[in-house]
Order: sequence, then structure tokens, then C-alpha cells
Amino acid sequence: MNRIDTRFAELREKKRKGLIPFMTAGDPLPDATVAIMHALVAAGADLIELGVPYSDPVADGPTIQHSSERAIVRGVGISAILDWVREFRATDTFTPIVLMGYLNPIEIHGYARFAAEAVAAGVDGVLVVDVPVEEAATLKPLIDAGIEQIFLVAPTTTDVRLAAIRARARGFIYYVSFAGITGANLLDGEAVRGKVAHIKQSGDIPVAVGFGVRDAATVTAVGGIADAVVVGSALVTRLAEAQDSAAAVAIAREVLAPMRAALDGMQVY
Repeated sequence: MNRIDTRFAELREKKRKGLIPFMTAGDPLPDATVAIMHALVAAGADLIELGVPYSDPVADGPTIQHSSERAIVRGVGISAILDWVREFRATDTFTPIVLMGYLNPIEIHGYARFAAEAVAAGVDGVLVVDVPVEEAATLKPLIDAGIEQIFLVAPTTTDVRLAAIRARARGFIYYVSFAGITGANLLDGEAVRGKVAHIKQSGDIPVAVGFGVRDAATVTAVGGIADAVVVGSALVTRLAEAQDSAAAVAIAREVLAPMRAALDGMQVY
């Protein structure tokens, strides 16, 4: 089994909600990336979304846009990111890693080359924002290599498209809690509850909810609905304060630990 499937199976068995932090690879400091990843796991991360910096994002708000800009200025690209994943895997062979980003960097790297190198490094999945389900065949070399393609579902997703996504989705479905960009404060718990229940009506693929999750309170609200919670902008904002690796590690633990505690304090049926 792919590490993502194994991790969600473990979560179900333990009646535990998943916590998925997002960080932009190479931000705030390239040399701190692997240390931050380990710190996130130590603070309770069940899976890590590692953002691939891109110059023209369509789904990201200012916080993550700026983090990508900072990483790009420092020369961060696919090769460096895969090296960091490989370094992380030297001591952590269990935590799933999903690369989240856009098609252009993968296309430039080469699909077959990227697939082979990503698998060798220890990547488990990709969430490519600008590859909708209708164009999923674009990433066939990655899927054939064993990398799971994670799809986004939005409040505006029609039942026809949702059925197509369910048929192709592997690992988990990422539900975007509102129609907007990352970092916005538009989370509506009741609306999310209804949509997640609808997504889960057919099939047993896990659903993770992201966008608008920023603290223990919102983590708990979403954790009562979804199988996992994704926190991105709130973490990226705080990491941007770090001046060195030690500070970045401390911030990662400080941000994530209360969220993990909030989820663990929930009664899961």
C-alpha cells in the first residue's frame, strides 16, 4: 500500500483525525526545510503537503504566493525539493509526503523523469492544482509509477464532476471549504459538513478539508466533519518570521502542537 493509504487506515483504526500541514519547500530558509518537516511530524503531523514554488499560482492567496516568491528567489526547484524529500526519508520512512503545486514545473522537468525521481526520493502523492479530472491523463506517467493523484473538490463542484473525481481519486480527496483563495477567513462549518457528507455518500475514500483552517478552534470545527484537516497559510505566515533553522523548528512545533492537541481531545465515533 502507498503510505497515504496506510496512514489513513491507521487513523481509522485508532479513531483519530488526521492533521496535514502545508509548507512551501525552501521557505523561509532552504537549509531549514528538512528540519521543519521533522518538527511538524514531532508536533503531530500525519502527512505533509510540501508546496512546489511556482510563479503564477491561481489558487493561492498572498501569504503562500509570497512564500513561493521567496523560495524561487533562492533558487528552489524540483531537484532541490526531491533532494530534501530523500534526506527526510533517511530517518522517516512512514510519514506520507504529497507535493502540491502546478503543472508547469513538472512538465519542464519531464513527466517520466519526474515520476522516476519522485518515487526514488520517497514522494507518495501529488496535488496538481491546474490539472482537473478531465485532464488527469496528463499525469499518467506519475500514476503508473505508483504516485497517487489527489484531487480538489470545491463547493461549486457538480455531481457529474464529483462522480468523475471519485472514480479516479486515490489517497484522499481535498475539499476546499469555500470558493476563494488560501488564507481567506470564510470557513462555514455547516456548509462544509453538508458537502463532505455528500462527497462521502459513495465510496470510502478519506476527505481532508483545507482553506480557512488557522487555529485550534477551526481545526476542531473541521475535525468533527472530515477525516483530516489541512493547515497552510497560518503555518506559512508564522514560519516567515524565522531568521534561522532553530527558530523555524520552534515555530513549526508551536503552531502545530495546539492543533494536534485539539484534534486528540475530540471524541471520534
